[in-house]
Amino acid sequence: MTGVQVATNSGLFQEALHVLPGGNTRSTLFVPPSAPYAAVGDGAHVVDVDGHKVIDCNNNYTSLIHGHRFRPVLEKVHEIVEQGTSFGLPTESEIRLAEELSRRLPAAEQWRFVNSGTEAVMQAIRIARAHTGRDVIVRFAGSYHGTSDAVVDLTMPGIPRSVADSVVTLPVGDAEQFKAFVQERGREVAAVLIDLMPNRAGLKPADESFVALVREETKAHDALLIIDEVITFRSSFEGLQGVYGVEPDLTTLGKVIGGGFPVGAVGGKATVMGATNPALPGTIVWGGTFSANPVTMNAGLIALDYFQQEDIRELNAKGDALREGLLKAGVRCSGFGSLIRIFPDDMNTTWWGAYSEGLLFGTNGLIALSTAMDDATVEKILQCVINVSKF
Repeated sequence: MTGVQVATNSGLFQEALHVLPGGNTRSTLFVPPSAPYAAVGDGAHVVDVDGHKVIDCNNNYTSLIHGHRFRPVLEKVHEIVEQGTSFGLPTESEIRLAEELSRRLPAAEQWRFVNSGTEAVMQAIRIARAHTGRDVIVRFAGSYHGTSDAVVDLTMPGIPRSVADSVVTLPVGDAEQFKAFVQERGREVAAVLIDLMPNRAGLKPADESFVALVREETKAHDALLIIDEVITFRSSFEGLQGVYGVEPDLTTLGKVIGGGFPVGAVGGKATVMGATNPALPGTIVWGGTFSANPVTMNAGLIALDYFQQEDIRELNAKGDALREGLLKAGVRCSGFGSLIRIFPDDMNTTWWGAYSEGLLFGTNGLIALSTAMDDATVEKILQCVINVSKF
């Protein structure tokens, strides 16, 4: 499948190389030889700067649950920006979004907002350490939890060797190794951090018995359980934790709860979240100039208002049908509901083949559906993926 790359960039890439390492800001958007540059999005589609139109199955890595230019969000944002974009005071909007999140995740009685999923995980780890008085964080190999030192591969450039003293990485799903570790060092553990369907690890749902074991052992050793739902919250009204029937001590969110704007959130029991209460002595100082800004809070609330139980069910049904069709055609894939991951032999060639045929998915094969997609659009996605997977 040689030479499938469509003409892109209109010279922008060469300009970008002078001021942006590699030509852009996000490593996840880089696809050799150079990624296309977006110009406009509308509903389920994106048009790049060269006028090439594609179905957007990336949706900014799962964030745009309603696709591009979702009218109710735009109308609310236009109203809000006329009143002010951010303040050195709290606003009512953060109360309302926190209330909605607690309605969906009853285990999370209180919330704090930040500007990304990375920040949410960073703060959840700090809360866990402050609450327990312990240092060790346990995470699972292959899972992505942002870009902070504690949650990336310890062999990556720029990570201090000292991080290894307080972060333990275990193989996901290995019950015996997990039990052996907590039996030996469980009383040192502040929290176990888990994604119930980690994208970077293949978007394969975690084993239910393993999740139950992690919850049981964290309770037994007075450690906290942090569930990272930055990507998976869209999977059900109560996120994947609702599907698994597991109640964490802390939950991290992002993506869909911002309505297309930068967002992150940490939620948990009031006794745990008290570690961030500024009215109490010795608590975590939590700033963030644009955290809980009214534009994001209102956009997120509107996006969730239009993503209720029935909306989630319908979108998941489209995803299930798409995944079933791909598997029937012999395309290797995994996932749950509206999230799908495909595994071509040559990702770069397949990505460009799909893009040239009018389909944009993640550079790692991630497909994230949006409510802007009708059945005909999903059928086009199916046929396109099948076509490019034949090469």
